[in-house]
This record gives sequence, structure tokens and C-alpha cells, in this order.
Amino acid sequence: MHTADVIHTSRLDLLPLRVEHAAEMAAVLSDPALHTFIGGTPATPEALRTRYERLVTGSPDPAVTWLNWILRQRTDSRLVGTVQATVAGPTAEIAWVVGTPWQGRGLASEAARALVTWLTTRPGIRTVVAHVHPDHTASAAVARAAGLEPTAEEQDGEQRWRLALPH
Repeated sequence: MHTADVIHTSRLDLLPLRVEHAAEMAAVLSDPALHTFIGGTPATPEALRTRYERLVTGSPDPAVTWLNWILRQRTDSRLVGTVQATVAGPTAEIAWVVGTPWQGRGLASEAARALVTWLTTRPGIRTVVAHVHPDHTASAAVARAAGLEPTAEEQDGEQRWRLALPH
């Protein structure tokens, strides 16, 4: 079983998710445009708190580990987004989101690269995958920056990206 460690990059601290992050993160994730490709609507602080309570409790499936981080910008200590990894067997499926005001600065790429680097140090993880909507060019750029490459596989209308980790 893996647990989320604090991960540092040049501009970000990736902090293991805590329920207390929900109120500030609800504001970070409040732009409906963030849901253009993933569906849904922004969560209220209460709904996000409930979601975070489930996430920190962990997966009900003992064969699956949920790892979630909040991105904190070092310059001003503001929360700006999230990264996550769902680990099942030798595969880690990753995802990311950065709040609209902080997009276009490379923060998602920086966080995703750091997450992939961290995953390479976890025993047993051999493959990293992400699912990216084919029209979401910014997210494709993040996947590419993290070392993933597009595959011909599709799931729920999204393209599967993959990176085989060194053994």
C-alpha cells in the first residue's frame, strides 16, 4: 500500500489531501469552465468537504489505493489545484486540475512531472496512465510534459495516454 508524501517542486508543494482543504479548494475549483471536458459542475464547499472525507478515508477496495494532493504555490501559500493517482496493481492512473486563474503558467505540468517522478520510486508501479479528452489540448500538453504518450485506446470518449516506468 502506498501513502501520499509531501512532494516539492521549484514552485509548488504537493500536500497530501486533508478535509480542511475543502473550503479554499471550492473557490479554486469554482469556475464552470473547468468542467467543460470532464462534465459536472463546481462543488459547493460542503459537497467538496464530503468528497474529501471519502477520499482521505481511502478506497473501499483493498486492492486500490487513492493518492491525492493539493497544489500549494510557494510564493504566496495559495492553493491552486490538485493531482491524484489511483493505484491498482502495477498501474497508476493520474489526473490533474489547476484553477483557472493559475492556468497557462506550467503549474499543472510541473505538478504532473513531480507526481510521475514520485511514482517511479514506489515499488510495484510499472505503468502510469491518464485519460485526456481529445479536444483538451492543454491537458494533452500536461500529459506529454509528464512523459506520457498517446495511445490508440479510448475510454468514455477520452484518449488513453501511457508511460511505462523503468523496472
